[in-house]
Amino acid sequence: MNKIWIAMSGGVDSSGAALLVKKQYANCGGVTLTMLGTDTDAQNVRDAAQVCARLGLEHTALDCQAQFRTLVMQYFADSYEKGETPNPCVLCNREIKFGFLLDEALKRGYDGVATGHYARIYRDENGHCMVRKAADVTKDQSYVLAQLSVEQLQHCVFPLGDCTKAEIRTLAAEHGFVTAHKSDSQDICFVPDGEYVNFLTQFTGKAPVPGDYVDETGKILGPHRGYQCYTIGQRKGLGIALGRHMFVLAKDPAANRVTLGDEPALFRTKVACAPFHHQTASPLPDGVRCAVKLRYAHREAPARLWQTEDGCVVEFDQPQRAPTPGQFAVCYDGDIVLGSAVIR
Repeated sequence: MNKIWIAMSGGVDSSGAALLVKKQYANCGGVTLTMLGTDTDAQNVRDAAQVCARLGLEHTALDCQAQFRTLVMQYFADSYEKGETPNPCVLCNREIKFGFLLDEALKRGYDGVATGHYARIYRDENGHCMVRKAADVTKDQSYVLAQLSVEQLQHCVFPLGDCTKAEIRTLAAEHGFVTAHKSDSQDICFVPDGEYVNFLTQFTGKAPVPGDYVDETGKILGPHRGYQCYTIGQRKGLGIALGRHMFVLAKDPAANRVTLGDEPALFRTKVACAPFHHQTASPLPDGVRCAVKLRYAHREAPARLWQTEDGCVVEFDQPQRAPTPGQFAVCYDGDIVLGSAVIR
């Protein structure tokens, strides 16, 4: 690749990525996606433009509010409506940063897109690309890139894969970037302060409808605020006193019921998933050994992957806590991503 478009969020990581890409590629430019049309969006555009100016790069602001609303925000709302707990960052990477943005980059004559993700690209002897974990495992973001296609990966550049966060902040400060000391966002960008129920109400125009908590036998335990307000494994914030710690075991959207029970009931050895998305050059053999993460912050655990008629099953060596529909099961061979599947 010779000409790279650098996705610049207005944060320190993408600023550091821009600096490193400019050192490697003579022909590059910066681009900032405006996804929400907020004041924060506008400030991020200004910050990214300032960094580009210091680096002598052309900067472009690209509006994708309509695409983001349809492909990410609507997906998020639909997933909760079905009783799932989605990870919108995975979809945003697949559909927006390496979907919409990459398509636009190729149309404009760029060869690929660089981002500030802490991840690496693994290329086998035939040039086949797969996601590889970052050298700094504490910052590794390979999980949220596990739904990228092989075609997308051929056009990806991850310059921070061998760096630490501290190194990137130091580089940004040394070069006088306005982003050097910006704090990292800990929330979903369109759900400020993590108040996702407020977002769902505003986005869909429908407030959650109260229903019943039940135990595993179906006995009614008391009222809940609406099944969308809870996730599998949750203990705090249930708003009901039962004399002992109880956990959300399951949600039934059709009946608007939330099943509570004891924590041991959350553990599963077998996890049913949708069809497997391969990043490997060819489909994996049935029963292949791998290590699997069930959510971004989950420590991967040894397992086998089995194909089924309409999906796949992950069978762990040891039971895992609270596999949650809507999250992604990401399979690894060492630090290489084999692929992923949505948990059912």
